[in-house]
Amino acid sequence: MRRYILISVLFLFCKVHVVAQELMSVKEAVEVALENNYAIRLSQNELKIAKENVTYGNAGIMPTVTANLTQNNSVQNSTQTQSNGEQRSLDNAKNNNLNYGVSLGWTLFDGMGMFARYEKLQELEKQGTVNFQRMVLATVGDVITLYYTIVEQQNLLAALDSSIIISEERLRTAENRFSIGKASKLEVLNVQVNLNADVSARLRQQEVVRNMKINLNSLLARDLDILFSVDKEVHIDKSLVYDELLNRAVVVNPDLQLVAINKRIAELELKNIKGGRYPTVRLNSGYNFSRTESSLGFVSKSNGRGLNYGITASMNIFDGFNQKRNEKVAKLQIDQAGMQIEQQELLVKTNIKTAYETYITNIELAKLEERNEEIARENLNITLAKYTIGSISAVEFRDAQENFINAISRYNSALLQAKLSEVQLKELTGQIDL
Repeated sequence: MRRYILISVLFLFCKVHVVAQELMSVKEAVEVALENNYAIRLSQNELKIAKENVTYGNAGIMPTVTANLTQNNSVQNSTQTQSNGEQRSLDNAKNNNLNYGVSLGWTLFDGMGMFARYEKLQELEKQGTVNFQRMVLATVGDVITLYYTIVEQQNLLAALDSSIIISEERLRTAENRFSIGKASKLEVLNVQVNLNADVSARLRQQEVVRNMKINLNSLLARDLDILFSVDKEVHIDKSLVYDELLNRAVVVNPDLQLVAINKRIAELELKNIKGGRYPTVRLNSGYNFSRTESSLGFVSKSNGRGLNYGITASMNIFDGFNQKRNEKVAKLQIDQAGMQIEQQELLVKTNIKTAYETYITNIELAKLEERNEEIARENLNITLAKYTIGSISAVEFRDAQENFINAISRYNSALLQAKLSEVQLKELTGQIDL
């Protein structure tokens, strides 16, 4: 009866929970990452900067108003000869000149370049938004990948725990058989070696799980020593359809959106450069105050104030063919951006096609490995019964035990790969639902 209880433990090993550790679901892990992850926060700040830069003033559309103040003083020995021949001299003559006021400058026309720059700022904001969404998708994908990798390794650790229980029972059985003369000392030693190997494998596996949890805490940007347990089940979305994924990716894939924005930015840059062929017209105005004091001269003191205004216009006539060169380079950049769009479209379609084939294969493998695990469990059950009555050797039982652990490992690995294929497909289509 005791041995059959041990077999029941094997059936239920996946439901073993780590007491004293709080259970963290994958949804909770993603929520923590969205709040704390440094890459997301940095990308969010970059988006805020891009939004702040979208102003008429930054594009050069708004006027500029400046306050000016100039104070000049001098002390010098001066000699003046007047028109009637009279000379006047003064040592340490003081001259003071003070000017202050407000000036306004406003570019009225620059070949429509200012409007192209404003549209470019708007596109840069869109670029920042897509980059932020892309970073969120990548981070969420990393969190889910690492989380379910921990699930896989945690389940394997539980299987090793069950294997140790079986090996301990085998050792007790071998020792009892040796004590009554039905087994040799060699059999006892072999079973002891197997038990030590199981304990060693568990220690290594425990280290793997512990380090992965540290890495997940790091990804969540929180204390590395926080203890937590993970779900034991891996739920796979088996409803993904290739055509639907492809149609959605063409519209919302972040990489495709970015190359499209880059082409629009290149077009606006050409528009801005072409503005250099047209004149630039500026309105200038101001209100100034001036005061001058002189120790030697016809006027010892003068004051003035008043409004000044006018328009300036300038136009590039020849700049060493730089205008023509810049336009040619800008057109080449537009062509390059167009080719990058075509290249990215092909890359996305290729990635979705290959990822979908992998997704289908992994789902089938998961079904197959699930059946293999059931067979290996049944085989172990039968082998244990035969080993108990002494009809098979310890070596044969060990083979069945290792086959069972390997079957569990393959099944968990197949589940993980199927889940990762699902996550990759959803990331390519710009959506990862939990």
